[in-house]
Amino acid sequence: MRIVVSRLDDFPPGTRRIVTEGRRSIGVFRVGDRFFAVNNHCPHLGGPLCEGRTQSQLRSSGPGHYDLDDGPTLLACPWHGWEYDLATGQSWFGPEEKPVRTYEVSVEAAEETDPPGRRPGPYVAETFEVAIEQLGADAHVVVDTGARPGGAQAPARSAAAVTTAAAGPAATVTGEPR
Repeated sequence: MRIVVSRLDDFPPGTRRIVTEGRRSIGVFRVGDRFFAVNNHCPHLGGPLCEGRTQSQLRSSGPGHYDLDDGPTLLACPWHGWEYDLATGQSWFGPEEKPVRTYEVSVEAAEETDPPGRRPGPYVAETFEVAIEQLGADAHVVVDTGARPGGAQAPARSAAAVTTAAAGPAATVTGEPR
């Protein structure tokens, strides 16, 4: 299953997105130019893991000097503080404990056929014919909700069309479970 999270320009370093697809909730993190995705369910006691804080390790060469380590970035569960490596899912508090599930993340270029900006989504709104009819001396706006001949979908309408749409998922992480 592939889940599209967001445009790259809308996902700055140091941020996260939590996306839900069916019963699966996944946290996607951008740390610098690297991306990580983990299951939003803490293996320790089931907390919302991806709502926790992230932190890189600090290294010190002496008093008053420290640098951020390029090593693992840790994610701490907000319920009990158990920490997990974002890249591997390994628990840092219970090495024998089951790791959190991680997912591969990729950054893909938009297809060249896509126009800049918005792209059509997977849902199509139901549209209805709208007409202005003269009833006596007054004009009235009338919406025809009757069945279309042959069950065909109506062609695209001008601004005079009335639309309704079913709500769908706002975001869809590309990736497969590891």
